[in-house]
Amino acid sequence: MITVRMVQKMSENREDLVDVSLLLKELKKANGQMGQVVKTIDQITKKTNLLALNSAIEAARAGEAGRGFRVVADEIKKLADQSFSSTKVSHELIENIQGKANEVIAVRTADVAYDTIDKIDRNLFERNCDVQAWATFDKIKKCLQDECYDLSLTKVLLRKIIDVYEVYYDLFVLNDQGIVVSAGIHQDMVGQDMSKRKWFQETMRTKDVYVTDLYYSESLKGYTVAYSCPIRDDQGKILGVFTTRFNWEYIYDILDKARIGSTGDIFVVNSQGMVIASRDRNGILTRDLKQLQAVQKAIAGEHYGYTIENDDTGRMQMIGYAHTRGYNAYKGKSWSVIVTELLDNRQ
Repeated sequence: MITVRMVQKMSENREDLVDVSLLLKELKKANGQMGQVVKTIDQITKKTNLLALNSAIEAARAGEAGRGFRVVADEIKKLADQSFSSTKVSHELIENIQGKANEVIAVRTADVAYDTIDKIDRNLFERNCDVQAWATFDKIKKCLQDECYDLSLTKVLLRKIIDVYEVYYDLFVLNDQGIVVSAGIHQDMVGQDMSKRKWFQETMRTKDVYVTDLYYSESLKGYTVAYSCPIRDDQGKILGVFTTRFNWEYIYDILDKARIGSTGDIFVVNSQGMVIASRDRNGILTRDLKQLQAVQKAIAGEHYGYTIENDDTGRMQMIGYAHTRGYNAYKGKSWSVIVTELLDNRQ
């Protein structure tokens, strides 16, 4: 089981992380200042070249008397030519450094996105394994097989699992008609008919694990992902469905640990480009990021990359993206992680 800390501890020690993107931006700023220095030298070079030309003209007018002055003029001209060549090389070096710094930031944002979606997939793979394992427990099967079985034993088991694993809102056992037989916490759900719910229908139809997309549960008062698995008897006959409700808040443990810059941001988007997780917890299932090229590429299935785009205020930003590859038997839900890093520091 992957251990996940409580939400209130998610941001601790974040200030201690090395802000690599900020360092790179400072490098670019220093590089820009170097460019200004080179520009000044270039201006001096042009004036020196003009001075050499004027000196040569005056030396020619002076004739024999100006030979010595002409030698000085020639040396000034050579110095100006050398300075011009050096300035041209300096410009090329500075542009190259700027380009490489941008490239490092871009690749880094894509790497952070890739690492984050991989961690999310691994976490959700564990949730996928959980529901399959628990559906085989004797106390889960017996409450659907034996009318005389003490249902309180199943309730106690479900509550114990919730207390140990911590990452679930609740666990439910349903019979093959979709009626809730047992719950770990929300006992008011027992007896309710869930036969019309898509997760129940798809689990019974496919006879396999079914995972929902992120949704807001009114009964649980939180965002959740439901994992449902058939419950079978020893002969393989389906007795009902075991279903879990993952507490989405625990995904923020992963997002908050992502090493993004102080001017950066990180999002998880679903297959339609809608935000399902963000660093500030806002815009969940309401904010659409499809206008970003990076998001378009990600939801189209491109697994890794970056783009350079302007934000809503016209400032340049690097956007790294990574599309789910799934993890082992868990194929993912076509989600992607988007990481932005602001390059233009204008306020």
